[in-house]
Formats: sequence, C-alpha cells, structure tokens
Amino acid sequence: MMEVDVITLFPTMFSALDYGVVGRAQDSQRLKLSIYALRNYTENPSNRVDDRPYGGGPGMILQYEPLEKAIQAALSASSTPSTLLYLSPQGAPLSQSTIKHLAQQPRLTLLCGRYEGIDERIIDRFVDQELSVGDYIVSGGELPAMLLIDAVTRMLPGVLGHEQSAVQDSFSEGLLDHPHYTRPRQINQQTVPSVLLSGNHEAITRWRQQQALGKTWQKRPDLLKRRSLTAEEKRLLDQYIKNSLDQ
Repeated sequence: MMEVDVITLFPTMFSALDYGVVGRAQDSQRLKLSIYALRNYTENPSNRVDDRPYGGGPGMILQYEPLEKAIQAALSASSTPSTLLYLSPQGAPLSQSTIKHLAQQPRLTLLCGRYEGIDERIIDRFVDQELSVGDYIVSGGELPAMLLIDAVTRMLPGVLGHEQSAVQDSFSEGLLDHPHYTRPRQINQQTVPSVLLSGNHEAITRWRQQQALGKTWQKRPDLLKRRSLTAEEKRLLDQYIKNSLDQ
C-alpha cells in the first residue's frame, strides 16, 4: 500500500479524490491518503498562517512555523520513510517517467503552496523535490497535487481494471496513445477502421503503433525528438506521413 500525505490550506478540496480510480484505490487499501489542514498547526488566534514578505512586494507568504509543525506531524504519523514534494511553478516539469519513479516510493508527502509561495527556509530544510505541472500559474498547489496523486495511483499494481491499461496510456512509451473506437461500427458515415474488425492481432498491433507514432508526429513532434525510433518505427512513421500528405 502506498501512503500519501497532503499538507494544505483547503483540505475539503481533496474530497474529489473519493471518486473514480483514486477512490477505488483507497477502498481497496492500495492507497492511504492522509490530509493535514495547515490552519490546525498555527498558534495565531485568528488562525492565520501567512504574512507579508520581507523586502516588500505584493502578496502573502505561508509562514515557516505552521508549515514546520504540519510537516513534522505528517512525517511522524508513520514509520515509513517519506519523500517530501513541493508543488511549485519553480519545480521540475512533471513527466510520466517521474510518475513511474514516484509510484515506486512507499510514501509521499505533498506540500501545497498558496499566495506568493512559502518561506524558502522550509524548502531548504525539508523539501526533497519541487515539481511543476506546467509553465503556467494556478492559485495553489492543491490541483497539481491531485493531478500527481491520480497519475501515481494509476501506476500502482492492481488499481486499474486491466494490467495493460497503464502501459498503453499516452506518454507511457514516450508517444501519444493510438485512436480508440467502440460500437456502433458506423455513425454519420464515419466508420471504424477495417483493420480493427479483422481479428488479425498482428495487423492491429502494427496499426496501433503506426497511429501512435503518427499522432505524436502531428500533435507533439517534440516527443519524437526525445525518442530513438527503431527501423520498423521509422518505416511505419514514414508511411503514415506519406499517406497524410497524399490525402
């Protein structure tokens, strides 16, 4: 079972994780999710956990003391060693390879920032890694934390209905996913590709590989630049590009 702790100003936001894949993972005890409300760890009479930044400037900064107490409470709640992650715009981009690595850890502690950020001394003392979900700004670390938890949970053994589901997801092999179809066979003169109805599993596998390569070439060519293609993959991609240009 993986343990995930979350330190946040808005604990009720994480009730969204009671549903779907993450909810089932919790019900089956493959995931233990513990939420720590930051305001429970302040001694301020008004329950404030932020203050103005030294040096001036706009916004507020989450204070060291309540963050330290919340982190210590989370870390001491279990004997399992934890990796502490801070969801931050300054962090390394969250990728599928990072998700795979994190899914192999026994325990994660996620720190959700707010406002203009947190006291840097917390990062220096406690944080093992800063992670970002993209080159844009959101109001806090809660939504990025939920994205990370969902992505990691999908990689845990036994969580998904089919053992190959996580393997075949987009980005799992450095490519986008191939197209999917289901019943009925024809809608508004749009038909399912005949190869998927052929029963020829070798041909279907080859078609799916070619489509994954082609879709990545069309939508995320940057991914192809990072990946070394085999001779067969190059042949399939060249054929896809030729067919696309001929249309």
